[in-house]
Amino acid sequence: MDSPERYEELIAYLSSQLPAPVEQLAMDDDSIRFIGGDPPEVVAALTATSVIVSEFSGVWESPFTFTAKPRRVGVLKWRRLPENALLAALSALIRGARDARLASFETCQYCGKRTPPEWMHDAGVCQSCSDRHSGSLH
Repeated sequence: MDSPERYEELIAYLSSQLPAPVEQLAMDDDSIRFIGGDPPEVVAALTATSVIVSEFSGVWESPFTFTAKPRRVGVLKWRRLPENALLAALSALIRGARDARLASFETCQYCGKRTPPEWMHDAGVCQSCSDRHSGSLH
């Protein structure tokens, strides 16, 4: 299979294998960024030669500015791998990134909801419950 067909196949594969919903963004460097999950769990960047799979992560730069800082799990040079090996490796990287992300979630002691770390106010209290129970303003 030639590269344009394989590239299209990878777009379809990432769209279907990342946690739903999947957001697809065309980047200035001609790569495509996929963000899977709500809240986000896995980020994949597809370039002309590589697929980079990352666990979603980020930091609050200010009370109103969140900056995504994905943590790289692995890079695959997709043109060099046979199709079956590529898809198996890609599936394993996606699963690993998702498992790592979900393991970072914490359970709120008030509402019992599993919450991403960036939405926790204090240890054991999510931002929503913090606002509701203590009147915290951010």
